[in-house]
Amino acid sequence: MSKTKAIILLTVFIDVIGLGIVIPILPFYVSSFTNSALLVTSLFAAYALCSFFSAPVIGALSDRVGRRPMLIMSIFSTAVGWFVFAGATNIIFLFIGRILDGIMAGNFPIAQGYLSDIAKNDKERTANLGLIGGVFGIGFILGPFLGGVLGQFGHAVPFWCVGALALFNGILALFILPETHTVLSTKAISINPFTPLIRAIKNTALRNNYLAWFLFGLAIASQQAIFSLYLRDIFKFDELMGGIIFGLIGLVIALNQGLAMKNLWLKYFKEPALELGTLIIFALGFLLLTSKLFFIFCIALLLTTFGQSILRVVMTSQVVGQSPPAQRGEVLGIMSSIVSLSMMIGPFLAGFMYEKYRALPFLFGFLCLSLAFFFLYQKRRDLEKMKLPEDVTIESMI
Repeated sequence: MSKTKAIILLTVFIDVIGLGIVIPILPFYVSSFTNSALLVTSLFAAYALCSFFSAPVIGALSDRVGRRPMLIMSIFSTAVGWFVFAGATNIIFLFIGRILDGIMAGNFPIAQGYLSDIAKNDKERTANLGLIGGVFGIGFILGPFLGGVLGQFGHAVPFWCVGALALFNGILALFILPETHTVLSTKAISINPFTPLIRAIKNTALRNNYLAWFLFGLAIASQQAIFSLYLRDIFKFDELMGGIIFGLIGLVIALNQGLAMKNLWLKYFKEPALELGTLIIFALGFLLLTSKLFFIFCIALLLTTFGQSILRVVMTSQVVGQSPPAQRGEVLGIMSSIVSLSMMIGPFLAGFMYEKYRALPFLFGFLCLSLAFFFLYQKRRDLEKMKLPEDVTIESMI
């Protein structure tokens, strides 16, 4: 493994550990300020709203000025946001903390841009993106467990720790992170957050991919926003047990993306077929999550984790593979913007649905994934009719 790749993965690893620490403890911390499930899920949406405005601009700027400065700024913004969140004295400061994190949210898209830059071919690009997923999984093993343990010393303690980790991450990146994007774009940068979405809608080559990506994000955002609440309300789990469950989820992600992605899935399956087949498994998992039997719930959790870990990589790779190298940062920014949009809408809908019927967000996720399958299946049929290769580029479709 090259030094550059190792540094990028270490940066992602530290960032994910910080993210994993706070997930199982968040509902318990916020409950000291409010008992409203809708307000708890709104904190997810506040971050997403800000990243919706910032991610496309940051992605485009990384094409124009380089990956390194934008990633460093994003990491330090995360540190400040978590420190404000940890020191909050009321619900307003909780929202301010998430907003400060969201206004420079670009860690993952830029890291993906880094590893796309240094890939020599399509398979290496997908494998590199899978490595990010594997590191994400390992961080998700350690993070939630640490969050559950640290939460025993006080619900604010994990948030101070994640802020400190982000600060250390930023300092590390400042001194040792190299620049990989040498072919800088001269394209004008739009600050209108709706510009990327308009481009996505107008792009006939990738329109169905973007629609499926949005629905995929909507399902995940709905699940994540209420998941800890669901564990607490249905199965009576505390933050420590929730941390253990999230840690096991991370283990599956790490094994699936870090090992199985390159040595099994990409070896024996073409990406489009893998994408469609995994969507079916993922949707089935959401349907089974509605069960109040813990054994069935565990099976569902395994299916959704398995599906999510593959789809994040394959769906991203399919879009990046159809993008010119000089525009990959922008395209990844568009994808990040679409996810941010889904993370704005999903938590609000999930909070509302959860208060009406606790299993409703999972049924909603099943519907979203079924529609995502339809859009991708339709694109594959259209390509077969046109007799075009799956990896046709955007430029050749215009």
